Formats: sequence, C-alpha cells, structure tokens
Amino acid sequence: MSSSAASQLLETRTALNILWTVLCGCLVMFMQAGFAMVETGFVRRKNVAHTMAMNFFVYSIDTLAYWFFGFGLQMGGTPTQSTLGELRGLGHELTVHFGGRDFGLWGKAGFCLPTELFTPAVAALFMYQLMFMNTALIIPTGALLERWKFWAFACFSALIGAFVYPLYGNWVWGGGFLAQLGTNFGLGHGHVDFAGSSVVHLTGGVLSYIGAIMLGPRIGKFNSKGKARPIPAHNVPMIVLGTFILAFGWFGFNAGSTMAGTDTRLAVIAVNTLLASASGAVLGALYSAHRFGKPDVTMMCNGMLAGLAAVTASCAFISSWAAVLIGAVSGVLVVEAALFIEQRLRLDDPVGAISVHGVCGAFGVLATGLFPNGTYGHGLNGVPGPVRGLLYGDSGQLMAAIIGMATNLLWVGGTGYVVYRFVDALVGHRAYFADELRGLDVSELGMDGYFDEDNVPRPSTLPTPEPTDPGFSTGHTSTWHTRVY
Repeated sequence: MSSSAASQLLETRTALNILWTVLCGCLVMFMQAGFAMVETGFVRRKNVAHTMAMNFFVYSIDTLAYWFFGFGLQMGGTPTQSTLGELRGLGHELTVHFGGRDFGLWGKAGFCLPTELFTPAVAALFMYQLMFMNTALIIPTGALLERWKFWAFACFSALIGAFVYPLYGNWVWGGGFLAQLGTNFGLGHGHVDFAGSSVVHLTGGVLSYIGAIMLGPRIGKFNSKGKARPIPAHNVPMIVLGTFILAFGWFGFNAGSTMAGTDTRLAVIAVNTLLASASGAVLGALYSAHRFGKPDVTMMCNGMLAGLAAVTASCAFISSWAAVLIGAVSGVLVVEAALFIEQRLRLDDPVGAISVHGVCGAFGVLATGLFPNGTYGHGLNGVPGPVRGLLYGDSGQLMAAIIGMATNLLWVGGTGYVVYRFVDALVGHRAYFADELRGLDVSELGMDGYFDEDNVPRPSTLPTPEPTDPGFSTGHTSTWHTRVY
C-alpha cells in the first residue's frame, strides 16, 4: 500500500471514529430527557415545572462550567494520540514524583477550548465527556426534589461540574493516579471503569446521599416516630417512558465509550448493556412481588436502571452470563437498598438515586474487579495484556477497583459536603416552609406546571400544617413509595 493510500485510510478511520463519538454523545444528551421525565413523574403536580426546570438548567449551566474549567482539569493531561486522531494541545498533566513513581493529579491544558487547541478530535472528546459529566450532576436533583431551591441547585451544580467531578474523572480517565495503579503497583490495569459506574454513577449517588442528609426530608414524609409516609408519584406512565429513553441512550453511554466506530467490540458492549438492563428489570419485578405481594412497575424501572448503572464499568470486558448476573443482582440489591435508606437511615430520596446510582454503581465497580474475562482491553492504561478479574486469575484488578471506589467515597463525599455547606451559606439550600407547602412551581418560578382553568387560586397565606403534608394521599397502599431513578 502506498503512503498516500495508507494516509487516506487513516484519515477515513479517524473521521468514522469522530462521527461515532459525536453521534453517541447525542444519544447520551437525549438521556437528559429521560431523567427529566422520570424525576417529574415522581413529584407531585405542584412541583413539576420546578423539576423540569432543574433538569433543563443543569445541562446548560454545567456545559459552561465544564467548558470554562472542568474539561481542562479532567482531560488536559490525556495522551496526544487517540482513536480520534491527534489531541493537539493536550497531554499536559500535573504530576508529583514520590517513591520513584509519578502520580497524575490534574490536567493543565484545554481550559475554554482555545482556538489553537480546538481541533475536531478535541471537540469530539469534549462533547462526549461533557455529556457524561451532565449525567452525573443530574442525579442529585432526583434525590433532593420538592425542597431544593433553584438557585442553590444551580450554584452547587456549577461548582461540582467545574472542580469536583473533573478531578476524579482525571484520576480514572485522564491518565491520573488511579489509572496508574497498574503501572505503579502492579494492580491489574489500574482502576478500570469503562463507561462510568464510578466516575458518573457512584459520584452522583454520593452527592445525593450527602444532600439528602443536609436538606432533610420533605414536609410530612416521616411521622413523629420516624416512620415513612407515602408521597405517591403523580404520573407513572411518565416514569416508564423516561426509563425507556434512558435505556435507549445508554447504548451511546456504553458502546460509545469505545470512541471508535471501527472497534467492533461495540457490538459486544451493546448486547451486555441490553442483557443487564433486562435482567435487572425482571428481578426488580420478581423481588418486588416477593416483598410487597404484587409486582411493582416502578421497581421494574428501578431494576432496569440499576442493572445499567452496575454493568457500565465492566460492559466491555465480560461474558454475556456475567452481564445477566450483574443485572439480576442489581435488581434485588436496589430494592433492599432503597428500603434500608428510607426505613433505617430515614433519608428521603424521592426517586431512589442513592440506591440506583450509589449502591449499584459501587457494585458495578466491584464487578469490574471480578468478571473481566481476558478478551479485551489489551494495553489499557499502559499495562500489557487484556483485562482480567479475580475469577480469571488477577486479584490485583479487584484491589484496584476497591481503591478506586474508596477514593470516590472520600473525595466526592468530602468535597461535596464542603460545596453544599458553601452554597448553603451563600444562598441557602432548603426552600421556605410555606413555599414547599404551596409548591415550588409557583413559589420559585411563578407558574404552574399544569394549567387547569377550574383550579381555585392558591391562598396567599397558609395555615400551620398537620404532621401529614397536604400533598399526601392516603389512597396509596404500596410498601415503599419513593422508588425509581
């Protein structure tokens, strides 16, 4: 083959890879619609516009925060060559030298995408990584619904998107020290997270947990003895449709993480994603029927999302039976975790973000240390050979997964708490008592989400409520009532 033909073939492959990455980024962007529908379906009518506004605005404000600072911190240290072509201008990582080893901390290039760096390869990388960041930061909105001030949410999201998320993302995907656990200490291929069980889902789950503690439960959620009261969803069909949209977008989330349309492994990744989602939904239905007496449609959705969150880290490296097993375990785990969080920890998580993304995201990280079968991942993170888990002879891979998970809990939990406290001092997180009772649509946005000409105008003053929130309906008889995300 002549040099010109070889060059043209390389350009064609690069163009195809960029096209694949951008298209999958669009799929991941569409997941924002799924999140918005799931979350809005779970709130009461008086909070639907506020919930939709948060889901819409988090995408917008975090895009600017990530462009301004986050992308440079996360990906500024990535190598100069990739499946997307030359990442000209990147490859500048701040490292510390300790014990004869280099440890990457954060990137030093790519802030505001300067003109000399703004190539098609860098643009595709920016777009795809941005969509992942937006996914992580939309998760806490679900846990803090119906009592989180709009501007507090906006400030919090911008700070997390600019600083907290990008640093952990750098350590895993940008060539940082967690990715270097293999080359530095012989722990498998380092912390491996193919598409984000730790970087995206565990991060969102940890932030949700911290926020749920700080904001406290919705008015009327728990009685004087600490027993949970039902606050039913206002639109279950919206929840189901939103879940399907999320499952559809997840193919871009997982298969797109090859960032190479020429990598045929994407078909295996897509099928593993499909299998985990299906087994999660089936076990969510079966186990909810066992626990509650009847299959719960919201638990089917919960189980599907839990299976997806869990398989995301390992989807490229495992066999089909492992994908089914990961989804099935997640379908059971998410039910028990949600019950424990609500009944034992007494945390109010309207859509189950902590159980789906936090608990099952953590399980997905551990699964990456167990199930990789040695058929993919050759040379990943600079380590020769394919990725193997404990069941296939590499105990170091499990140790790297545990370290990566522990680092996430410490970093995201610690810095998330600091950001929450800072924003609370700045603008206050919790909506005013009367505003929460009236509904955040009117009190924060000045409009109703659903207009009904027959509605009686809300009074300007509200009486002191009884222990039960006026929005609470006694007609709901299911055992657990704050279920999906």
